[in-house]
Amino acid sequence: MALRVGVIGGGQLARMMIAPAVELGLDLRVLAEGEGMSAGLAATAVGDYRDLDVVRDFVKDVDVVTFDHEHVPQTVLRALVADGVAVHPGPDALQFAQDKLVMRAKLAELGVPQPDWAAVHDASELQAFLDEHEGAGVVKTPRGGYDGKGVRVVRSADDAQDWFTALADGEALLVEELVPFVRELAQQVARRPSGQIVAYPVVETVQRDGVCAEVIAPAPAAGDRLVQVAEGIGRSIAEGLGVTGMLAVELFETDDERILVNELAMRPHNSGHWSQDGAVTGQFEQHLRAVADLPLGDTAPRARWSVMVNILGGPEEGSLGQRFAGAMAEHPSAKIHTYGKDPRPGRKVGHVNVAGDDLDEAVYVARAAAAHFD
Repeated sequence: MALRVGVIGGGQLARMMIAPAVELGLDLRVLAEGEGMSAGLAATAVGDYRDLDVVRDFVKDVDVVTFDHEHVPQTVLRALVADGVAVHPGPDALQFAQDKLVMRAKLAELGVPQPDWAAVHDASELQAFLDEHEGAGVVKTPRGGYDGKGVRVVRSADDAQDWFTALADGEALLVEELVPFVRELAQQVARRPSGQIVAYPVVETVQRDGVCAEVIAPAPAAGDRLVQVAEGIGRSIAEGLGVTGMLAVELFETDDERILVNELAMRPHNSGHWSQDGAVTGQFEQHLRAVADLPLGDTAPRARWSVMVNILGGPEEGSLGQRFAGAMAEHPSAKIHTYGKDPRPGRKVGHVNVAGDDLDEAVYVARAAAAHFD
């Protein structure tokens, strides 16, 4: 009987695991949050991932559990582990992707380079941090933020007063130094339960309004030192936190040549979508291999350059499906991936991958193909 992999969450990441699961002979089953989700093709259950009874009912028919997102409560995760369910990544690792304050403290313990930071409980503590960091900082809600949500650049403690007002007793916000970065990078690694780790090339990511817009793999002008440092950081975090599956480490490259950890994701990640068509083993296949404790695949690029451009928002009129023919006819080298989502301003509804030997050409084609879906 095929190994049954249960994915909690029915978003586009679960959707993009479906094809490699079929190729690997795995039985993929999805717990979707509602009807009509991106991964509806593999949804065998619909329900609230925060409800232990719902999740227990879902996992009784799977061999290993993994995730489309990091939002499943620790109480649910730890109950599954106590029940003897194989959970990858497990709650001990996922807690560091679920709470940024917990993450910062653990990375400091591991000696991983990161921005200066502090837990601040009120405006006076925040102002003290700002006074020590040239009057500016980045305030984040420790839990639940993504794609720029829950992140705010502040130059006065008053700029975060509404967030302080919403805190419960004993809770804190995270404040970080405003890093003088020249670009953002991402390092992906995969680790299986038996300990094998593989690393992908470090990539450059371009953010717009807090959302990843483009990725270039490998990162241009990445010297040997940068490559070694980024991979070393990824491997040390995967081992130090006991991550199983894919790990994405978002990084800052600063104007004084430091490499600092921004955030973590313990699942396939937007920064790795290029690998679907640009690497020997794409991140979705790799994640499944890892959580199933199968030998990990080759991460080598298939071409000199790969470019990923997100399709954000989608067309104002008509459907995404109506735009495929034009994009494919004009740009036959582009690989187009859509998520089965309705267009909405700012929403990630798909992406385009282009690989080739000329970076400028790959960027042009990827952008032009993606523009057909505007």
